[in-house]
Amino acid sequence: MPSLHHIIRESSLKENAPLLIMLHGYGSDENDLYSFSQELPEELFVISLRAPYILQPFGYAWYSINFEAEKGKWSDNDQAIQSRDLIANFIDEAVLKYPVNKHNITLLGFSQGTILSYAVALTYPEKVKNIIALSGYVNKDIISGDYRKRDYSHLDFYCSHGSVDQVIPVEWARQTPSFLNQLNIKHCYAEFPVGHGVAPQNFYEFKNWLKSRI
Repeated sequence: MPSLHHIIRESSLKENAPLLIMLHGYGSDENDLYSFSQELPEELFVISLRAPYILQPFGYAWYSINFEAEKGKWSDNDQAIQSRDLIANFIDEAVLKYPVNKHNITLLGFSQGTILSYAVALTYPEKVKNIIALSGYVNKDIISGDYRKRDYSHLDFYCSHGSVDQVIPVEWARQTPSFLNQLNIKHCYAEFPVGHGVAPQNFYEFKNWLKSRI
């Protein structure tokens, strides 16, 4: 499997740093969420990944989304599963390559990156600890089939959504807390009066949430 292109911000710690991996949304790239990194705790080792599929005229995607009118909007779940496994493999690579703590890994996703963050955490729970899930939802079709048998007791999720999101309906995100409850996963869920984006108060809330967990 090819390794994912990425950019890093080194930690103030020389070893055993908490690792934050960023997964951008459809049509964006690794620089998008990376802009948050200057405001995040300096002890975090930050890696922002670029999704593998190139879009025209610009940007990248974790998987294709088809917008044909007669089919409605649908996602390529096979590509999504491949990207899920690429990310899981990248976590293993990063732990070997960088001075990070493999027991303190956070995924930060936006939109399509959030959908993948859920899939990685619920399929490979042993690889991650915290999930910040912004403006996304759980796609059960890209999670390992035996996920209900897994041990998720160490996981912690911060989930948020814009209440007027025009890209991913807020109703989809509102199903997440009950789904996580069924799996006995610690989580909090918040909504903000914005569209498909991250409000300033949303940023400060997840930043404080993360601070208390690293």
